[in-house]
Amino acid sequence: MLDICLLGTGGTLPLANRWLTSLMVRYKGHAVLIDCGEGTQIAVQRAGLSLKPVDKILLTHLHADHCSGLPGLLLSMGNQGRTEPVSVIGPIGTERVVRSLCTIAPNLPFPISVTELDPGEELMYFEDCDIRAFSVHHGIPCFGYSFTLPRAGRFDAERARELNIPLRLWSRLQKGETVEQDGQTFTPDMVLGPPRRGLKLTYCTDTRPVPALQRAAADSDLFICEGMYGEEENLPKALENRHMLFSEAARLAANAGGVRELWLTHFSPSMPNPKAFRDVARAIFPNTHIPRDGRTCELRFREEE
Repeated sequence: MLDICLLGTGGTLPLANRWLTSLMVRYKGHAVLIDCGEGTQIAVQRAGLSLKPVDKILLTHLHADHCSGLPGLLLSMGNQGRTEPVSVIGPIGTERVVRSLCTIAPNLPFPISVTELDPGEELMYFEDCDIRAFSVHHGIPCFGYSFTLPRAGRFDAERARELNIPLRLWSRLQKGETVEQDGQTFTPDMVLGPPRRGLKLTYCTDTRPVPALQRAAADSDLFICEGMYGEEENLPKALENRHMLFSEAARLAANAGGVRELWLTHFSPSMPNPKAFRDVARAIFPNTHIPRDGRTCELRFREEE
């Protein structure tokens, strides 16, 4: 199960009722934060969440509305007694930006490591999840991120009995362990069926529609994508600023294949009521939602799969 909270839905600047875009993904007592615009630590508090489990902070890019909240957030983490390391990951230039921002958050009681991603695609890990970073098209280097939680095949109890595998070893094989017992070696493939569909989350802001994003979104249980503008008349502005319309994000979800749900985010401050344009997106991808700050969901394995 992956716990998802879209902390803020705003783009460019925060509004009275809309914090800047940030996402928290929680799994097995740990958490990843994607983007950290101004006020993110307040959005975390309003959502009733804790910063304590945040081990990784992924930055899509280095515009201020996606990273200027780092000093306040890191200070909050330190004031809450954190001593464990924090990893910050983002495009080339992240080291310089993080160190500069941390000049106003000195003497943190925990170490910060910074990893810079090369353009293209890169695979990382978060507990049992694979995190794939992929380049998109904005005015500066920018990444989207896909989380994939794999799921093993069904355990074949009848097969395990036929092979005389002791009952006490079954749970270890189900967990993917290879077990030796009385001179015999038992491997998971002996008793597990083919892998089943796992869970997938894809998140991306600040880009034009590009093939890399459509590929990444394929088979996502939840696709969170920027919808900077709702009106089709804003296409010239979207092209100029390298952002997307609601209709373009919905078309990505429809064409990717296997996407189950689309949340739009990163709304322009000039669009006070994004829901007014919801039907534009739903005409292309029906299961589209226009979330408010703090929207949560649990992604769970489906029993039929």
